[in-house]
Amino acid sequence: MGEFILKMPDVGEGVAEAELVEWHVKLGDPVREDMVLAAVMTDKATVEIPSPVSGKVLWLGAEVGDTVAVKAPLVRIETATEAGEPPPDSIPQALAEDVFEEPVAVSAPPAPKAPPKPERIETRAAPAAREAPDVSKKPLASPAVRLRAKDSGVDLRQVIGTGPAGRITHDDLDLFLSRGAQPAPAVIGLLRKTAVEEIKVTGLRRRIAEKMTLSTSRIPHITYVEEMDMTALEDLRATMNRDRKPDQPKLTVLPFLMRALVRTIAEQPGVNATFDDGAGVIHRHAAVHIGIATQTPAGLTVPVVRHAEARGIWDCAAELNRLADAARTGTATRDELTGSTITISSLGALGGIASTPVINHPEVAIVGVNKIAIRPVWDGTQFVPRKIMNLSSSFDHRVIDGWDAATFVQRLKTLLETPALIFVEG
Repeated sequence: MGEFILKMPDVGEGVAEAELVEWHVKLGDPVREDMVLAAVMTDKATVEIPSPVSGKVLWLGAEVGDTVAVKAPLVRIETATEAGEPPPDSIPQALAEDVFEEPVAVSAPPAPKAPPKPERIETRAAPAAREAPDVSKKPLASPAVRLRAKDSGVDLRQVIGTGPAGRITHDDLDLFLSRGAQPAPAVIGLLRKTAVEEIKVTGLRRRIAEKMTLSTSRIPHITYVEEMDMTALEDLRATMNRDRKPDQPKLTVLPFLMRALVRTIAEQPGVNATFDDGAGVIHRHAAVHIGIATQTPAGLTVPVVRHAEARGIWDCAAELNRLADAARTGTATRDELTGSTITISSLGALGGIASTPVINHPEVAIVGVNKIAIRPVWDGTQFVPRKIMNLSSSFDHRVIDGWDAATFVQRLKTLLETPALIFVEG
């Protein structure tokens, strides 16, 4: 018999460690070649780690939520390989060089000694769960409790007992009297609940927590909210969706906003930037890589539509749909989840009236889309129904002044309220 030691693989360029988010096996489980053993996460991308050999799991080197360094031992697998034999040819060369150690001979571990016989320990039964009292039975209580109940005018058949076999204690009587001597509610769902569930913050949820902490602790946010009349854009969108070709995706508001962002950034390039506050350097990007905050079953991710400046309205919509599907199914790559230069956050119909979106560090701006609602608007002579949406945008106040933030949003307002301008070149 032999043993393979599977080490944490290099899951990305420049990545020194990864978080273990899921085990697919446990101690003693049989495994086969190419079977997925575990899943790890780095930079919001989840990577599955397969087994290079068949055998049995002898040892697991980490728990879910632990951070494991690249090349650190992760799993020990007992195999039929003789000591000194190289890994099978089926192991990819890149993994065989860095991830696996040579097999070593394994001797059977000594049988554990039988634990000493414990001394006799007196135990006390846990109190029974509270149930509605059975008024048809004679209540169990000590003479002292009965006397207190009689002096207080309490019918013990209305009191819930928590002692052994439902015996009523002084504490039970005190609780009953504290309620104004009223019978305890008979419906179990109305009883007091004291359970506390502990949920370990791991995986994507921990990444989100770390990212939000970093953003809010290091970036002084300024949020600017402005309302937009989306009536004309909504009419245009409905027309384009009605006349779209079979191979074209359905348009939402986001592709229009993406193209409006590209036009506005061309006039205000300082908003399409990242800030290296450690080095004190602002990087203004010619490319417009728009991150789209996307809710998934695992939590919030931000897939990136790259080079939006080179995409038309339909191309933006198609790429947006592709990335959203990849994020929700967990198949988005690391490159598809990193590298954004500005971010859009939208909750769709749940968008509320206004929001204060948190900047996606190290970017300097984020645009928050709120829901569209029909509101009365005064046109100079009367109130008319219009489709109104608020845009909530946050900026890094170290880099973007309030005037520049307002100018940026007002330009977006002009483009969204007069959507034909989005398609005018030059």
